[in-house]
Amino acid sequence: MGEEIKFMIQEIWRPTSISPSEIHIFIEQHPEILVVDEMERNLEELFLLRNSKYRFDKNYKTECKQFLSFYQNDNFGNWFYFPWINSLVRYLSEGLHYELRTGRNKNLVTVEEQARFYNAKIAFLGLSVGSHVAVVTAMGGGAKQIKLVDPGVFSGDNLNRVRIGFQSVGLNKAVVVARQIFEINPYADIGLYPDGLTEENAEAIIMDADLIIEETDNPYWKLKVRELARDRGIPVLMGTDNGDGIIVDIERYDINKKLPILNGYVKGITAEKLKSMPPKDLPKIAGKIAGADLVVPRMLRSVAEVGKSLYSWPQLGTAANMCGSVIATLARRIIVKNKNIKSGRYSFNPDAIFESDYKRKWLSRKIEFLKFVRKMMNND
Repeated sequence: MGEEIKFMIQEIWRPTSISPSEIHIFIEQHPEILVVDEMERNLEELFLLRNSKYRFDKNYKTECKQFLSFYQNDNFGNWFYFPWINSLVRYLSEGLHYELRTGRNKNLVTVEEQARFYNAKIAFLGLSVGSHVAVVTAMGGGAKQIKLVDPGVFSGDNLNRVRIGFQSVGLNKAVVVARQIFEINPYADIGLYPDGLTEENAEAIIMDADLIIEETDNPYWKLKVRELARDRGIPVLMGTDNGDGIIVDIERYDINKKLPILNGYVKGITAEKLKSMPPKDLPKIAGKIAGADLVVPRMLRSVAEVGKSLYSWPQLGTAANMCGSVIATLARRIIVKNKNIKSGRYSFNPDAIFESDYKRKWLSRKIEFLKFVRKMMNND
C-alpha cells in the first residue's frame, strides 16, 4: 500500500484546470481543500503597474473601481487545482498573469527582452543545483517552454542546498521542480524526463532548445551534451559549487560552432573516448571538467577526504543559491542575443572579495593545488 501511494505522488506533477462553471461543485465535493482567490488584489496591483502616476497619489479608488469592474466577474480568470498541496487557486488569464508577475522587472528588463525570455525554450539537465536555476528562471518570467531532466530523487542530505521541505524526500527531482514552477506559472509548458538522459532521448531533448543548462553528475553526459549542442549551435551554461562561491562555464556555440568543448579544458577527450578510459584517469578528467585549478583550499582538502572521512564532496546552500541567480541571469542575457556575454570559465569567489589575506596567500594555495593534482594523478 505504501509503495502504491508513493507511486501516485510521483505521478502528480502538474495542476488540473477547473472550469469556472464547475468551481462551486468542485469545492462542495472537496470541502477540505484550500481555496485561494486573490483576484481583486491582483487586479488592483495590475492597475497600479499600468498607472505609475498613482505611486505618490493615493487618490485612485474611483478609477481603479472602474478597472476592476471591467474584469471582475465569476467567469474571469482561470482556476487551477494543485493536488500536491491540496489547493485550488484562481489566476489571472495568461497574458495578464505574465504582465503582473513581470511588471516589477521593468525597466531592468525591457518589454522586448522579457517577451524573448518568456518565449524561449530551455532544457535543464540535472536538478540539484539546477533546481535553483530553473526556479529562478521561472521567477524572472523566463522560458514558458521548459524541459526538466533528472533520474534522481531528493534525499535528506540534499536539503542543505535545495529549497524544498522534507516532505519531498524520495520524490523525483524533475517532479518536484515542475511543481515549484507550476505554482509560479500554471501556464508553463513543461516536458518531464524522470528517467534522465539516455542514448535514445538525448537528441530529442535538446534538438529544439534555445539554451541548455547542464548540471548533470555524469562526465560522459557532460561531454556528449556539449557535442550535440555544438553541432546544433545551442549555447550551454554550467555552474559548479566552490565552497561558498561558484565556477561558471559559458559556451556560446550559438556564436561559434568551432568552440572547443568545455572551453578547451578537456582537449583531446570525447564522450566516446571517456567510456574506454581506465578508472585511474577519471579523477583527473573530472577535475578538469569541474575547474579544480579554481577550487578553494577547503574544497580541495574535502575532495581528498571523500571515501575516507567524508562520504561525498561537500556542497553548500549559499553556493547553490548563487548558482541559481548567476546562471539564470546569464540565461536571460544569452536568450536576448547579448553578444557581450563571452565564452569562458569564470570564478565567483566570495573569499577573494571579503577575506583580507586572500591575495597574500596565493602562493600557499598554488602549492596546495599542485599537491592535490599530483595526488589525484597517482590515485593515492
